[in-house]
Amino acid sequence: MSQRTERRGIHVDQSDLLCKKGCGYYGNAAWQGLCSKCWREEYQRVRQKQIQDDWALAEKLQREEEEAYASSHSVRDPQSAAGHAALAPFSKFEEKKTNEKTRKVTTVKKFFSPSSRTSSKKESPEGKTPSPSISRHASFDTDQVSKDFVEFLKNLHKPGREIHKQCRAFLMNMSSKKDLGADELSECVQDFYQSLADRLTGHFKGSSESVEQVMDQVEKYIMTRLYKSVFCPETTDDEKKDLAIQHRIRALHWVTIQMLCVSMDEEIPEVSENVLKAITDVIEMDSKRVPRDKLACITRCSKHIFSAIRITKNEPASADDFLPALIYIVLKANPPRLQSNIQYITRFCNPSRLMTGEDGYYFTNLCCAVAFIEKLDAQSLNLSPEEFERYMSGQASPRFSSSDGDWPDGAQGVGVAVTNPALAQLNHNLELLSGLCSRQEAVMEAAQSLQADLLSWSESVQREVRDILEKYPLEIKSSKVSAIDTNNVDNENLPSPIKPQVFAG
Repeated sequence: MSQRTERRGIHVDQSDLLCKKGCGYYGNAAWQGLCSKCWREEYQRVRQKQIQDDWALAEKLQREEEEAYASSHSVRDPQSAAGHAALAPFSKFEEKKTNEKTRKVTTVKKFFSPSSRTSSKKESPEGKTPSPSISRHASFDTDQVSKDFVEFLKNLHKPGREIHKQCRAFLMNMSSKKDLGADELSECVQDFYQSLADRLTGHFKGSSESVEQVMDQVEKYIMTRLYKSVFCPETTDDEKKDLAIQHRIRALHWVTIQMLCVSMDEEIPEVSENVLKAITDVIEMDSKRVPRDKLACITRCSKHIFSAIRITKNEPASADDFLPALIYIVLKANPPRLQSNIQYITRFCNPSRLMTGEDGYYFTNLCCAVAFIEKLDAQSLNLSPEEFERYMSGQASPRFSSSDGDWPDGAQGVGVAVTNPALAQLNHNLELLSGLCSRQEAVMEAAQSLQADLLSWSESVQREVRDILEKYPLEIKSSKVSAIDTNNVDNENLPSPIKPQVFAG
């Protein structure tokens, strides 16, 4: 028990984030711990060695083929071979040399031919084409980016026209290289970035700030146009990796904030708001097309994490606090196409952004967080292997006691608070619903009682009226109608009525 309560936390030395060759730039797990500059040098060296080995193998096969061909002809017709050997016309030599070169090129092409890649493309169904609404939206974005790029280059005058010309030529060249692999496409884009940056720095005498600004616009223009063909291409296993990391994160839904030793208290409203913003930003990364915009989402997410840690601790956050919090955010968000986005940024982002600056630092930490999630085990969370397997299989769910900080084995949930904020909020909502249900039942019982009282009151009133009518029946006496002065005895003593008199006019 004492061993379980000693929380190690997740710590990564800053030196582990740097390039393994000691150049001082940030490394990347996708580049075997190297920075983009050292990785390109290593990649070109290995690629050049592979090309030389392939050429040597091709020449060896060609020599063996020529020796077999010569031996078969010498056995077949030795007299004709001896007769024509003395002649050895120059035209035959040229023809043989041309055929040899052709066979060499064909053999080398076979070594580099993407047979599996092309077959997968041919077998891919046509039903994968996007819907017309998505295509219209993508076309609108592309047109808008092109207009913005042209407007930006107008301020540069002559250099702007030259940049626009080179970008259009590069896009035309890339349209004919759709069968290349992702690494080869990345190499083409990075070479273009490097050559254009060198020309801007040397030929156009631009300052570092202006060169960086132009390169950002070039990256936005080029990658928006190439996004559909280079993001998660069919020649890679990026989609397979996306599904693997997505399933992995789903299986780790039970990991709590206490297990990762994250210095964030989500009970604080400001902290909870920053956590939600961080989750939103890392999910929004998939909706961006430009590598720089995807990096901006990662940077905003990281800054929200630092803000949440600072509010919780009432002091500036450290790098040791940041990585566990970033892992927790990734586990809660489960961003879509996470590996594809990381690979896309790695392959096609401006290398200067990944090697230095806050963008490179936050992106390197994200790569470390994903690598940690892929290798997460019982020892990483300071759990026993049995507990880890039960949690992964769903047989048990971790609960944290607020009194002693222990991990109980049973499901005695009375007095035990769920550490997951989502589950805590769910339990709170369920309690509110339970209270509303009880109140509704009480209201319904009162309404039914009132209805019964009204019915009984109506019946009692009717009964009382009937009793009174039976006890005191209503008697109606008939009376004769007479004149007004019928009962007047003095009518005979009255004078005769006055008669009108007529006067003669």
